[in-house]
Amino acid sequence: MTSTTWQNAFTMLQEVEPPSIPAGAHAMTVVIEYPPGDRGAPPHRHSGPAFGYVVEGEMRFELEGEPERIVRAGEAFWEPGGDVIHYQDGNNRDDVPVRFVVTMLCPPGGSMITLVDEDELARRRDRRAPRPA
Repeated sequence: MTSTTWQNAFTMLQEVEPPSIPAGAHAMTVVIEYPPGDRGAPPHRHSGPAFGYVVEGEMRFELEGEPERIVRAGEAFWEPGGDVIHYQDGNNRDDVPVRFVVTMLCPPGGSMITLVDEDELARRRDRRAPRPA
């Protein structure tokens, strides 16, 4: 007898229309884990879109032009990549780790992540959404 469980075994987490993906692009899926209270990666950008899912804990997530938000375990997130600065991906909690999975798409010959220096952050400060009080 064939199982029909698969017909109801998935839950839609997010559905987005990402920017176009160039021919020859490659994908990388990584698991990132930060200990309690860790601030995460410094401001950076990805050369292509990135799609993620928080497995455990809470991530503080902030993209250029968008207000900071908290992404909790069981929630998905994405970013368009390209010129957009990813300001925060750190652990929002100081009592438990945060663990999330991200699949990044990268144009041929491109780097998956590029750190943004202080001079560029200063030049683009008007593009950052207002910070919470």
